Amino acid sequence: MTQWIRFEHGGEKKFGTLEGDTIAVHEGDMFNQPKSTSESVALGDVNILTPTEPSKIVALWNNFYALGQKLNLDTPPEPLYFIKASTSSLAGGEQIRRPASFDGKVIFEGELGIVIGKKCSTVSEAEAGDYIFGYTCVNDVTAVELLNKDASFAQWTRAKSFDTFGVMGPVVATGLDPATLAIVSVLNGDERQNYPVSDMVFQPHRLVSLVSQDLTLLSGDVIACGTSVGVGSMKPGSTINITIEGIGTISNTFD
Repeated sequence: MTQWIRFEHGGEKKFGTLEGDTIAVHEGDMFNQPKSTSESVALGDVNILTPTEPSKIVALWNNFYALGQKLNLDTPPEPLYFIKASTSSLAGGEQIRRPASFDGKVIFEGELGIVIGKKCSTVSEAEAGDYIFGYTCVNDVTAVELLNKDASFAQWTRAKSFDTFGVMGPVVATGLDPATLAIVSVLNGDERQNYPVSDMVFQPHRLVSLVSQDLTLLSGDVIACGTSVGVGSMKPGSTINITIEGIGTISNTFD
């Protein structure tokens, strides 16, 4: 397993592999034959960035059996997804901000994120693994009361795409078996979510294949796999941590 991390150091944006508390700096393209350098920096001396700069974040709805059963939803025959704006991206340690235009409930949703490694269009499920670079943690923050505010139009994009609502990180981990993973969300020290990826309706390889039939995925794009039971609202001053073993913990405060 390798953990890739993007960071800022000395006024420059760089990337490398995380080895304990040290980053081995690389150069070139993270997704295409990156080259190791002789440079290393301490994790505590850098500003961690989002693990990729996605052109888009594809996010799933109703992709876990447990949540579908709780909400009395039918199992979807195909992925149900929306697009979060790339400008919503936020790294760990940064503050999730309440939009000035919205004073209602803001919720967290801990999720597994699939990171695409190369241009991906109309690929088969058997081929999909060649296009998955790795996995990251996602917090799909949502202004939930906006979703159905207008009876004539479900506002998925607006509710999900405010600045700072696309939390991801802290790294992209390669070499993981997603079927063995669990997503844990902890709000102010209280565990709110702890659910297995194995409960996913559309598992990662099938998900990448099916989404790629509809739209072209590019290197660095992220597919947020959807969430399960336990999502909840955040009050100002809250701290929300999303943890996936092998990837780590992404921690943010909400204001």
